[in-house]
Amino acid sequence: MSAPGIEHAVEASAGLPQLFTLVGAMMLICFYAGKLVKKTSLPSLIGYMLVGALFGSSFKHFGMELFTEPVRHSLSFVTQVALGFVAFSIGSELSMKSLKRLGSGIVWIIFAESFAAFLVVATLIYAITRDLPLALIFGSMAPASAPAGTVAVIQEYKAKGSLTQALYAVVGFDDGLAIFIFGFAAAIAKSLLLAESPGHVSEGFFQMLKAPTLEIIFSIVVGTVLGFVLCQLVRSIKNSRDMLIIVFGVVTLASGLSMMWHLSLILTNMVVGFMLVNTRREALVHRVTAPLLEIMPLTFVLFFCLAGAHLQLASLPALGLIGLVYILGRSAGLIGGARLGATFGHVEEKIKKYVGLGILSQAGVAIGLALIVNAEFSGLGAVTEGVTHGAAIGTKVITTITATCIVFEIIGPILTKYALGKAGELNQATR
Repeated sequence: MSAPGIEHAVEASAGLPQLFTLVGAMMLICFYAGKLVKKTSLPSLIGYMLVGALFGSSFKHFGMELFTEPVRHSLSFVTQVALGFVAFSIGSELSMKSLKRLGSGIVWIIFAESFAAFLVVATLIYAITRDLPLALIFGSMAPASAPAGTVAVIQEYKAKGSLTQALYAVVGFDDGLAIFIFGFAAAIAKSLLLAESPGHVSEGFFQMLKAPTLEIIFSIVVGTVLGFVLCQLVRSIKNSRDMLIIVFGVVTLASGLSMMWHLSLILTNMVVGFMLVNTRREALVHRVTAPLLEIMPLTFVLFFCLAGAHLQLASLPALGLIGLVYILGRSAGLIGGARLGATFGHVEEKIKKYVGLGILSQAGVAIGLALIVNAEFSGLGAVTEGVTHGAAIGTKVITTITATCIVFEIIGPILTKYALGKAGELNQATR
């Protein structure tokens, strides 16, 4: 190892004691903050996020930023691991038997809420800005959800019932649809911007759709292969500790391959769980998933604490009219679209009334899509006051989505708990 390499290793190891101390202290503080918040009938994860926000970048001007940018970067793997387990848990709940009991209504709900959110937001943003590329991009952000918030509430309150099953299915499948809607809308927006740009040649509409389509296809293929591998590995394992090691290894492998090959981490891990629950006996599935229930609360504490640390509460005043329209339009589109789809799908009344309230959380996927827009659109479009149209869109999208995600990450879990409570699916002992 070279001298610079040795120095880098020494510096990294020197920071480990502080990192471990911080993580340990924050876990304890978050645990008791969650208990305190739960007494107010709010989900514990709100407490975890508040602690993260208190010691994150939102209060750095008051000297309280313990989760600095280097610390958040060092712990970023926690977010990926947690999302992997969340996605696997969703997939393992999506047995074809339970989906058949819900009927075709669940498909109606997924398509209706996703496309309604897209159309409502795009229409409203265009009405106030008269900027079609901007409206298409904001519309394409609206269907993306954050399944972690919904799953955390379901598991914390041990919710069971048809609405719970419907929520698992909707937040599981709508991210794949959201990626495709984004690819479709971004392709149109990019074509419009290229038409404004002197000297640029469009690569073609269908060529632009190639990337999101391949992402979805290969995510399903990789998830299917790893799901088959997991099914073979767990057949002869009886010990729950050994089972946890195998599951942890496969989920981590799926997450790593997804990041390395630029696939959907959520969709890949969801397919792994989907393969398990639909190809193995219920008793074996229970043996595989039971150990996860013991460690999921730990991952949720770290995940939502870090999510809170990333929040930029100072950006809330910058929401402006576009931000307010996006919040109201997305909420109306998801809730109204889900209800419309449930009506056409002839699902039971409690799913029709409450499923839309359980899918409002939004975070990582939407922010990731906003970053893609910021990076790929920056040099496109007509130049006004030294700034391209595409660059202006990227700035507006990043600022607005970051601010609105704060709102949705707070109200999303609260409304999920409310919906499950009204549907009578919360475990009375956990309230």
